[in-house]
Amino acid sequence: MSKDGLLVGWAEVDITPDAVVDLSGQYYHRISRGIHSRLSATALALESADKVQAMFVSFDSVGFQVGFLEDLRTAVHADLPELDASAIIMNVTHSHNAPGVDLISGIGWLAELPDAMPIQTYRTFLLGKLKSAVISAWKNRGAGGLANAFGHARVGHCRRAVYAGEVAEMYGCTDRDDFTGMEGGEDSGIDLLFTFDTSGKPTGAIVNLACPNQVMEATYLVSSDFLGDTRRRLKERFGADFRMLGQISAAGDQAPRDLIRHARGEPDFWNEDGVAELGKRVASTVEAAFATTNGKIEYEPVFRHTVKKLILPRRRASEADFQIAEKRLKELETHMNEAEAYSDFCEEVSWNEKIPGRPGPYDSKLHHFVLIQNNKAVVARHAIQDSQPSLEIESHILRLGNSAFATNPFELYLDFGHRMKARSAADQTFVVQLCGGTGGYLPSEKAEQLGGYGGLIINGEVGSAGGALLVDETIRVIAELWK
Repeated sequence: MSKDGLLVGWAEVDITPDAVVDLSGQYYHRISRGIHSRLSATALALESADKVQAMFVSFDSVGFQVGFLEDLRTAVHADLPELDASAIIMNVTHSHNAPGVDLISGIGWLAELPDAMPIQTYRTFLLGKLKSAVISAWKNRGAGGLANAFGHARVGHCRRAVYAGEVAEMYGCTDRDDFTGMEGGEDSGIDLLFTFDTSGKPTGAIVNLACPNQVMEATYLVSSDFLGDTRRRLKERFGADFRMLGQISAAGDQAPRDLIRHARGEPDFWNEDGVAELGKRVASTVEAAFATTNGKIEYEPVFRHTVKKLILPRRRASEADFQIAEKRLKELETHMNEAEAYSDFCEEVSWNEKIPGRPGPYDSKLHHFVLIQNNKAVVARHAIQDSQPSLEIESHILRLGNSAFATNPFELYLDFGHRMKARSAADQTFVVQLCGGTGGYLPSEKAEQLGGYGGLIINGEVGSAGGALLVDETIRVIAELWK
């Protein structure tokens, strides 16, 4: 059997800042107080004999705007013109315990603080590290093969509780008398793609699961969270040079916490104990699934890569929504202006953090300050929706052997991922969210109806109608790659 049909290269770099940083991902500042676990970025270069290319990049962060990806592509192209820069596919693990990379604009209450590393400083540092990883992965290419695998681990759970009266709340209390159930389902499946050298030695794996990497999200520690712990355990099992590239599947309504059982018999998954537990669960699943790859390695897999620019309708605010929001906003600001509300909001967070034994989240999405932001967003959307009726996104659709990869820039609700996986022509479909930028949450129709954080206009650019189009187009392109 020829083993020169596919070139595979890996690289991993440490992206941990060497200074105090403002941890991104919440409505309030969290100035870091130490390091729980170091952040990293991983790159996987693939190239076929007929020059089809893909450069997967994953790093520990909450997200990035598309301009950050374009900056990386420009920097890489200058030193590595033989790599098609458009083939760079970049996602985040969605850790809430890393600094942001996008310059803040229009969010006055999150203005940069003088005692934290400036965003531009970390952005420049990170771009250099990511460029280094991409170039190293490309230069490390050698003949290799692929084998897909699959396993199950209890990691993600729906985080939106529904109450009588048809309203939902993210991380809502489930011991209330009016609690009627969770809004959505769960997905315990873990999709895996292992790589091998020509001797059959495993060199790395893509690990894709439907749960954001955010056990530590309410803490003040820099952390690569449970996927970082998984990465460490896999190195212990397969060797220090084994690489793991983490991808988050459709999981906009998921979290690593079981809100029904209230941490009975297991950690509460708001702290370090939860990181270790989930890292162990995922790593054990990867190890067990690896055993099923024996005899399945493909050294000349079918490799196709399509990049699509999709035009999705922007979620609109109705005239009634606009009028209600405008009226409510005036009432809210008359009672307490935005600056005063933010100060009160932060004070409440601080008090909640001090309550012994209380798990997160510590910020209430029903606070006066948040309600101001929600209504301001409706008014703002109404003002631009006619002149900016759509959002263009970049989606990568790949075929690697009998597996498909499909990317999107959203915190995509689980329903849409389920539809893609169920309808796909591939034996196994890796849905990759928060890839190529971020368009915020993309909620299900049910979430739009029930409201609450994650289902509101403030939370994302595209609604459920756009999600349905995203699914249909993804399925159509995957089918073409199987013809």
